[in-house]
Amino acid sequence: MSPEQNPTPDAPTAEPRPGRLTAAAALAALEGLALVVGGVYVLVLGLTGSPDDRQQAVTGGVTLIVLALLPLLAARGLLLRRSWSRGPAVITQIMALPVAYNLLQADSMTIPGGIALAVVAVAALVLLVNPATTRALGIRGPGADDVQDQK
Repeated sequence: MSPEQNPTPDAPTAEPRPGRLTAAAALAALEGLALVVGGVYVLVLGLTGSPDDRQQAVTGGVTLIVLALLPLLAARGLLLRRSWSRGPAVITQIMALPVAYNLLQADSMTIPGGIALAVVAVAALVLLVNPATTRALGIRGPGADDVQDQK
């Protein structure tokens, strides 16, 4: 059977993907890529430089790379309109906000990064909870089943 005969169960309709959903996916992917870049940077520095604790640097780099999987998978799911993908994307944004706050509290070199991270996280959250995004992902709110049952 062709893919046209077997639609995926998570794809609610054949309507075009809303721009808000695409933007949310792009922001999640951007965060994931930033985590990968940061992880590789820390890992390479830990292996080639002279860190205070090489094992800690390597572990930190690998951890950042593994953490990047969450927003990257969420971004892919959002692009494919999978309803499960909104949860990991929202969790990523919620986890990013305290990180942005800590960057803003540190020295002046990290303040621009904190501002950028906070803006991206808040913008992504707004896009992810937008009704158009929710409809495109086929997510129904609480009580939606009750309304359908009464008709």
